Amino acid sequence: MKAYERLLNYVTVRTPSDENSETVPSSQCQFDLANILKEEMAALGLQDIVLDDQCYLYGKLPATAGYEDKTSIGFIAHMDTVADFVDQEIRPVITENYNGEDLPLGDSGLVLSTEVFPHLKDLKGRTLITSDGHTILGADDKAGIAEILTLIEYLNTSGMPHGPISVAFTPDEEIGTGAAHFNVEQFGAEYGYTLDGDTEGEIQYENFNACKAQFDITGFSVHPGSSKDTMINACLVAMEINDLLPGMETPRGTEGYEGFYHLMSMSGDCAKAQLNYIVRDHDATFFEARKNTLRLIEKNLNEKWGEGTVSLTISDQYKNMAEIIAGCMHLIDNAKTACENAGVTPLVLPIRGGTDGCQLSFKGLPCPNLGTGGHAYHGPYEHITVEGMDKAVDVLIELVKLYA
Repeated sequence: MKAYERLLNYVTVRTPSDENSETVPSSQCQFDLANILKEEMAALGLQDIVLDDQCYLYGKLPATAGYEDKTSIGFIAHMDTVADFVDQEIRPVITENYNGEDLPLGDSGLVLSTEVFPHLKDLKGRTLITSDGHTILGADDKAGIAEILTLIEYLNTSGMPHGPISVAFTPDEEIGTGAAHFNVEQFGAEYGYTLDGDTEGEIQYENFNACKAQFDITGFSVHPGSSKDTMINACLVAMEINDLLPGMETPRGTEGYEGFYHLMSMSGDCAKAQLNYIVRDHDATFFEARKNTLRLIEKNLNEKWGEGTVSLTISDQYKNMAEIIAGCMHLIDNAKTACENAGVTPLVLPIRGGTDGCQLSFKGLPCPNLGTGGHAYHGPYEHITVEGMDKAVDVLIELVKLYA
């Protein structure tokens, strides 16, 4: 079975995770896909298959005889999708021999535009898969699942020799907890790769250092008619806080390795106000400097308005896995070679976000991220090509060859 055929089967099973849930998995619907995958894994000859009560699914493909001592590697993808644009049946649409021009998405009124997505012109002649515009497609990350199982099928049918291979499919990646309950020992590989990137050939091992920052502002509210030199308007202090941050260092104004402050939400009145930010930077030194900037704002505004007016809480979220991968760069070198051997241009790019592989790397499983061939994730414009998925599988095959 081709990877895209598996994808078409998987995306119709809706699996949105729920950031407001306190259960693991955050939504029971993720078990619907997990049970399907468990049966498919067994049919493909995977062994030691375990679906635990938190919806983590593991399996192993034993090494070819004589290759048991080769480096054990594993491949990981997540079963959940974002919760947006999944309130109705998902209907994938196949456009063969795509003409590289604007493409209406069913009867939704939405158009996949080459102006918004210039890379579409490079997909001319390929077979394009989209939704009908009313929902996401779900290629993030069901394409990764499809490609991993297509690799396993190839290894079984081709007779290509290989070392020990591990497979895992996880829940709740989209709400940031996909690696939280991952059992590295059960997975059983020395090294891993997540398949959760975009363009085929993408190789990512540098992600943001990340934290959340919350400012709580306590004002002094009195009647506005008699508030001269008395009132402290918490909302105005909140505005002052944001004005003290670098105006261009926001997500809209940054790219590549450039970090940012992102105001996620704000609320309040004259008496109380709150600002919630996420702070990101690839460079650990710059990241600490950003946190120190926030602390300096807290200090200076308390000196200006009175102690206790501004209270800052910083909560670290994750670190850049580059410091872990630096000790095993063969993961990146081999991924680049695998791309070249598969006729794919390697694209080593920083992740402007986080990944399960980041957290897994710090749990003892070095785990960079590879592209699946998809684009425009997390919305109704999501799309992928049959050829891109085939190339992603070819890269995996070449990677397994290198480790054998």
